[in-house]
Amino acid sequence: MSKLLPVFRIVALLEGVSYILLLFIATPIKYFYEDDQYVKMLGMPHGILFMAYVVIAVLISSDMKWPSRTLWIVLFASIIPFGTFYIDKKYLIKSRRA
Repeated sequence: MSKLLPVFRIVALLEGVSYILLLFIATPIKYFYEDDQYVKMLGMPHGILFMAYVVIAVLISSDMKWPSRTLWIVLFASIIPFGTFYIDKKYLIKSRRA
């Protein structure tokens, strides 16, 4: 098990939450109420969390002995709403128990 796994799980959770807030709260407010302050407020933290998610996923993939297909699934899930929650349940919790 990778020592970065607990950190990756936290980053995945925060990245997923920030993406949901950005897509389903901040963006509608921006376009329906012409107020972009929430997009500006959430955009930078989400971008940093997204980059951290990608970097940590690549770093732990060898420690976790993921085939390249699994790594691509983990990376692709970061651009799908709720994808990081699926990854946590499918790949990360299972790895923690092993």
